[in-house]
Amino acid sequence: MKSPWSRLPKAFCLSALSALFLLLGVAPAEPVRVRIVAANLTSGDNQSYDPGHGIRILQALKPDVVLIQEFRYQKGPLRQLVNQVAGSTSQFYCEGGEGIPNGVISRWPIKQSGSWADPNVGNRDFAYAVIDLPGDKDLWAVSVHLLAGSEDVERRNDQAERLVSLIKKNVPKGQYLALGGDFNTQVRGELCVGTLGEVVVNYGPYPTDQSGDGDTSANRNKPYDWVLANDELHARMVPVPIAGRAFPGGLVFDSRVFSPIASAAPAERGDSGAQNMQHMAVIRDFVLP
Repeated sequence: MKSPWSRLPKAFCLSALSALFLLLGVAPAEPVRVRIVAANLTSGDNQSYDPGHGIRILQALKPDVVLIQEFRYQKGPLRQLVNQVAGSTSQFYCEGGEGIPNGVISRWPIKQSGSWADPNVGNRDFAYAVIDLPGDKDLWAVSVHLLAGSEDVERRNDQAERLVSLIKKNVPKGQYLALGGDFNTQVRGELCVGTLGEVVVNYGPYPTDQSGDGDTSANRNKPYDWVLANDELHARMVPVPIAGRAFPGGLVFDSRVFSPIASAAPAERGDSGAQNMQHMAVIRDFVLP
């Protein structure tokens, strides 16, 4: 039998609940906005964040969760990099013993973290962190860096098949899942993206820049980088507001075309075009109850 509340307008129900909270002296919980950024933003000769271009971009975007690739910083401990990107109270995980490791940075506590083996490549694996978001659901954040090259379509699909298997095995049903990073995909409809559709929503609208361009490679002709969510999280996607505009599917940030660049301080116009900067940041926002 349907509850009599189900026949009432949603707005009326929300107003009634708010009035009840006030009557009881309890403030209703505010919705929580979560900004997730995929970031392979190294520059310079050593595939690291030392030159500072990627750090400035991330500071401008104010992420809550960063799915980060090539997580290398040689000027000091990684904690120093993380503090600049997300503050001193943030937490992070970086897979150990890898040449160009993947990792996760979070403004919320990380309850569990680790890496899942990727037998297709020798210098990184699949990094994950279980993030304690406000509310009764955790966020499983998975940071990946798939193989590069137009000839690696089948091998990227092998990696995707392994990811699907690992996610089905490890991520409890009903939890939030964000999977993202540098997929090195040559087209939106590449085989691996279809395979990942078993565990995440893989269709558009996709993030774009202010000109409507969704490509994320350095020369902006390939969709390398992604933030994908499972059904539970995708249902809570909202436009990304920045510089007085709203991007319904999310934002591809390219400092060379972003305008006005002053609204994205401390990022500088040339950051996305720095030496050996091969990718653009991808941003998606979600609002959780």
